[in-house]
This record gives sequence, C-alpha cells and structure tokens, in this order.
Amino acid sequence: MSSQLEVSDVSIAYGAEAVVRGVSFALEPGQIGCLLGPSGCGKTTLLRAIAGFEPVRQGRIALHGVCVSRPGLTVPPERRRVGMVFQDLALFPHLSVADNIGFGLRRASARARGQRIDDLLALIGLGRAHRQYPHELSGGMQQRVALARAMAPRPEILLLDEPFSNIDAERREQLAREVREMLRREGVTGILVTHDQLEAFAMADAIGVLGDGALHQWGSGFELYHEPVDRFVADFIGQGVLVPGRVRDRDRVATELGELAGQRPHGLPIGSLAEVLVRPDDVFCDDSSPIRAVVVDSAFRGAEFLYTLRLASGVEILCMTPSHHHHAIGAEIGIRPHANHLVAFPRRY
Repeated sequence: MSSQLEVSDVSIAYGAEAVVRGVSFALEPGQIGCLLGPSGCGKTTLLRAIAGFEPVRQGRIALHGVCVSRPGLTVPPERRRVGMVFQDLALFPHLSVADNIGFGLRRASARARGQRIDDLLALIGLGRAHRQYPHELSGGMQQRVALARAMAPRPEILLLDEPFSNIDAERREQLAREVREMLRREGVTGILVTHDQLEAFAMADAIGVLGDGALHQWGSGFELYHEPVDRFVADFIGQGVLVPGRVRDRDRVATELGELAGQRPHGLPIGSLAEVLVRPDDVFCDDSSPIRAVVVDSAFRGAEFLYTLRLASGVEILCMTPSHHHHAIGAEIGIRPHANHLVAFPRRY
C-alpha cells in the first residue's frame, strides 16, 4: 500500500531566505498527522506547499505515489484533490449552512448534492441546521461547518491550518477529538498545523515537531514526550528541567536526585558530564525520603498541584502531585525520583 502523502527532502525558500529545510515524512491512508511548532517555524508554509500554493525549491511531494511538487513543477491546488480548512474558516456569510457545505458540489446532481449535505450535517451533529446562517452559530459549530464544507467533495487529504485558534482554550482539545472522530468515520487522511501540543496529542496519530524550518522529530505524542531526540523537542513538548549529572553506565546517570535509570540507552560515554531531562511526573513527594527540596512556587490545577522545588544546589525542578498534597511556599519537603524513560544530553557547560 502506497503512502497517501509523501514529503521527501523538501526545502522552500522566499528569495534567498530558506523557510523550510530538508523535511521528510509520510502519511498512510486514513492516518492523521500534525505539524507542531512555534510561530514562524515554517509549518504553515509547508502545509501550503502540500496544498499547491507554494513551490518547492528542493525535494518532492507526492499524493498516492503521484508527484505533485518538485523544482519546476507545481500541480495547482484544484488538481490535487486536497481540502483545506483555514484559520479564519472563510464561511460565506450570505449562504445558509447547507449552501456553504454544498458549495463545492455544484457539478453533482441535486439529489446527490442534497444527500451529501444531509450526511455531513448528521456527521457533524448539526442535522437541523440546514437553513441557519454562520452568524447564528457558535464558534465550535462554525468550525464543524467549515470542516464539512472541506470534506464534501471527498478530498484525498484534508489540510487544517490552525483551525481551532479562534475557539476558547478549554474547548480546543475537545473539538480536536471530535474532528478526529469525524475524519475517522469518513476515512479521510488529515494533517493539522498547530502550535498547541494538547490539540496535537488529541487529534494526531503522528506528530512532527518543527523548529526554524527543520523537522526535529516525527513520532507519536508518547515518543515525543518520553523520548525526545534533542533539546529543542525536550523543551517544546511538555514541561521539564535538565538536571546536571554524570554517566555511570549505559542506562544510569548520577544526579543530585540520586541515580536515575531508564529504559532508553542514552549513548553517552561512561564518566562524561550530562544533563538529564526530569519531567514533573518523574518526581514524587515522599516525606520519608532523604532528598529534600524547598517549595518556591505552586500552581493549583484542580486535581493537581504543580510545584516548583529548589534543590540544595539551587537547581529548580518541577513536581506534579495530587492536590490533597498541599505544601506551603517555603516548606521543605521530601521527594523521590521515579523516571522510566532516561533522556540525557551532553552537558553544555
């Protein structure tokens, strides 16, 4: 089975400025991918190249094994069978919900068009909204209509450019899960662009972390969190602190928190200086532990507290605990490390 989308060693530039450099990844039919990274990292430019709006300077883009972009060739968007949901949704305010969804079905018969609109309205949970107008809907409902409109012509791949940015933060993750389920039911391959890792985790099967135009890592959310390949990914995904240490053997590093061991070999020379990634969920409160730390900050998160703790050396780490473990600022507490995934990098200083 050929990949639905293949991006091979793609570079994109505006004049002399390289915006995307040597990016490669692939999506299988029905798979949902995500390009995740900070503003200005090149993720939207890469999405626009996949859609056919930007030429590539190097490499190739193929859809179902057919090359649609390479230097000197850019197949136009209308010939790629690609759907796109934009950040601003771009719904037609003067058209009803039904007419917005059916806009790309003008060549279909009236019966086929009506059936497709009915099916998609049922899919997005707006089965009675045919005659409503976009301004009469909530932001989340408008997002569903934009999604249905993009899916109506049955594109081979659906591209979503920061589609939840205008939705309240507390709704974004839920809406991302709902959109994932809609794409699953339709069997549509999708690729999402976002700077929000919670959206990426909720929606995507595979996530590519981009920084400064380069793809640092492509993998599942679990792999990115627990097995980051470099400092950029370790810093961008989740929360954590790099704690100084010295390599004892292939899977143990001695630190101020004691010897940290894990399942992932780090490949650093024995005896070398290292920095170990310690996540908030790698540190437990334990009153009986000889390792002590002072609470310098706390953030209440309902079921949990996120504590900032200062070790004896002055190094500060993070600790996530159930909220019934309430410690005052300035309190000295016992802590115990528990890390199953050892992520270590060479010491920078």
